[in-house]
Amino acid sequence: MTLQEQRIEFEAAKKIYESATLKFHGVDGLDVYNISIPFKRNGKRYLFGRVEHREEWARSWVRLFEETGQDEWTVVKDSMIYTLEDPYISEIGDELVMGGTHVQYQSGRYSTFFGYFFRGTELDNLYYFTTGPNKMKDIRLVPLTDGKIGVFSRPRSTEMRGKFGSESMIGFTVIDRLEDLTADVIENAPYIHGIFGEGEWGGVNQAYLLDSGKIGVIGHICYQDKDENGGEVKVYLNMAFVFDPTTRESSDLHLIGSRPCYPPGPSKAPYLADCVFSSGIVMRPDGKADLYSGIGDCQAGRITIDYPFAGNGHLV
Repeated sequence: MTLQEQRIEFEAAKKIYESATLKFHGVDGLDVYNISIPFKRNGKRYLFGRVEHREEWARSWVRLFEETGQDEWTVVKDSMIYTLEDPYISEIGDELVMGGTHVQYQSGRYSTFFGYFFRGTELDNLYYFTTGPNKMKDIRLVPLTDGKIGVFSRPRSTEMRGKFGSESMIGFTVIDRLEDLTADVIENAPYIHGIFGEGEWGGVNQAYLLDSGKIGVIGHICYQDKDENGGEVKVYLNMAFVFDPTTRESSDLHLIGSRPCYPPGPSKAPYLADCVFSSGIVMRPDGKADLYSGIGDCQAGRITIDYPFAGNGHLV
């Protein structure tokens, strides 16, 4: 079954219990999208968000926001401004690790990009500590049961499509401590095969240790399509799968969200109108999960779904 056929099947049977577009205060006139998952610090809930003018590209800032109402977030005044895109967080021990994509320019033109990583125990005092491989996004960390740290990579290239059929792969390796996170370690993470089909791409957005010892993954999976006028459209879908770090086997890959699951809204460009870029899930008291996601590269949303890792363990 093609990914497009899977999408049709998912949308025919989907169960979405709530759907909301997030509101952001304190950044008037700017879009906030491709956010981190919400997280708690000192009794409050925060998230990092990508902040950008609608008409501009690769000129983003990452800002810290505090929850100030239902689906409402307000920028934390005087918090650090990071010249990054698409932030994400991991909690490793008592430290918060925040990563994002740093776009570089040479002579006023786009040159390349890298993943930058910051760490610390205090939100207002995170410090830069390492850089990922050249032109690699979607590097994610997850604590493991033995105290070590799992690392997901996401190489993508035209050469990869020629070798594997898919435009990207997902790799996984293990490090002993954050100091061991280097570009070479990430670059050489062995690949997990069988996730993406012909012409597809995607990656890990958030990884969760389950009490079974397995890892629950929230990610994105994508394909190219055409609109009613024959124009190119990039389709980004929310997906989940389970990964066993011992056997290195992945299982239960399934769709958990698509653009129609979220409230209607604009997109940064027509070819991004069918795009949802996963942030991750937050568990609810009722046992369901709130899935957060970027929408159309200009907004962020939340939908409530069934727990996506049922039968494979609970979040630790």
